[in-house]
Amino acid sequence: MSPCLLRTVVRRCTALTFTASEEKLLVADKSGDVYSFSVLEPQGCGKLELGHLSMLLDVAVSPDDCHVLTADRDEKIRVSWAAAPHSIESFCLGHTEFVSRIFVVPDHPELLLSASGDRTLRLWEYRSGRELHCCHLTSLREPAEPWGDERFAASRITYWSQDGCVALLCDCIPAIYVFQLDAARQQLVYRQRLTFRHRVWDIAFEEGRGLWVLQDHREAPLVLCRPVGGQWQAAPEDAAVEKVSAHLRGNWAMLEGVAGVDVGFSGLYKATFDNVTAYLRKKEERLQKRRQNPAAGPNGQAKKMKPGEASLRCSS
Repeated sequence: MSPCLLRTVVRRCTALTFTASEEKLLVADKSGDVYSFSVLEPQGCGKLELGHLSMLLDVAVSPDDCHVLTADRDEKIRVSWAAAPHSIESFCLGHTEFVSRIFVVPDHPELLLSASGDRTLRLWEYRSGRELHCCHLTSLREPAEPWGDERFAASRITYWSQDGCVALLCDCIPAIYVFQLDAARQQLVYRQRLTFRHRVWDIAFEEGRGLWVLQDHREAPLVLCRPVGGQWQAAPEDAAVEKVSAHLRGNWAMLEGVAGVDVGFSGLYKATFDNVTAYLRKKEERLQKRRQNPAAGPNGQAKKMKPGEASLRCSS
């Protein structure tokens, strides 16, 4: 393969993924389009595959390369045929805010995980668009947590096939939620939450080793978590952790500048305008004025008497 890997995109890239065959790179952008770039032809231009009317936030491919899955700001997950992207297989509908991340489970290729700004993690049978399970993350928080009322969305979903574990990293929260995928019962079982003193930038499972955690802490930028007695916990530092950590510390300025950039979910939430409440409040104020001054008109002003009306009232 040619060493030249620089590709130019039309709009800012929001997500990308390789196809299962590793022959193409799919790039989603902020305008709602997905382009494909050939890995075998590095000099080739991008090909427009499909488009949404809304910003795309994530893109995934089924393990058999038959379907392209896209998640957008308007709460939709679209499942399209890879060979004919204009042909839509299904929609996975149910989220009430933007869909931040989607993930096709490798060893259960019919299942899809999705996370959203509505603070839920959902399990789907995506070919039919059927929702199998919904987990509300707000129900898992502790009452004393300072971020309990904050809005947040998942910035990473990662999976460990060795034990069917799903790890979920959310922006603005220094914690990782760990679930167990029960494929037979088609549900997610909450196991535990790992909390950290520093902001977590990214997470990833490595088969046979555990969960790698990259955090905003120069002295200990990398933490390796492993299951012990059914619970995940930080493992004692070993040679591999120290070697990678030393490399990260040596390039900390570059890492901090790139990884520390906000993912920008805060600007994607729906803006709500409650004009009804203000209208009802003003209406109640007008009614109160009328009760206090029955002679007042519809606008709260006293009625003007016609000439001679006062003398007629007095004589009567």
